[in-house]
Amino acid sequence: MPKSHKTTLLTKEAAAAQRQWYVVDLKDQTLGRAATRIAMVLRGKHKPTFTPHQDCGDFVIVLNADKIKLGGNKWNDKMYRWHTGFPGGLKEFTADEMRDRDPTYMVRKAVWGMLPKNRLGRKIIKKLKIYGGAEHEHGAQQPQQLAL
Repeated sequence: MPKSHKTTLLTKEAAAAQRQWYVVDLKDQTLGRAATRIAMVLRGKHKPTFTPHQDCGDFVIVLNADKIKLGGNKWNDKMYRWHTGFPGGLKEFTADEMRDRDPTYMVRKAVWGMLPKNRLGRKIIKKLKIYGGAEHEHGAQQPQQLAL
């Protein structure tokens, strides 16, 4: 039987592993809009060789995570919650308190919300490097500037 002309090209993960390094400065950037762009690059959706079930994305370095913007009154209204597993162990912090406590958590949580919740997502999130300041330790990888 002849091969159909309607075949889908799937890449091997080794061939798709030509990874770039990008750096993003979040100073005065809106958290949600930046997180969508970062998640897209981490997954590899910006590449023509994107395959949904494989990790074909790039590395992203995030700088100035402590200088992000939130719209409206979210600094006081947005709550970050988790439970320790012990009785009475519900922890709650506003976005303003979380920025002072750990600004990288806010960015990681926003990007994680846009990734698949399975083994692939856990593998992808490891390519995200977040720093609260303007300095990073990945100069040897020669990262390119990522436009938001």
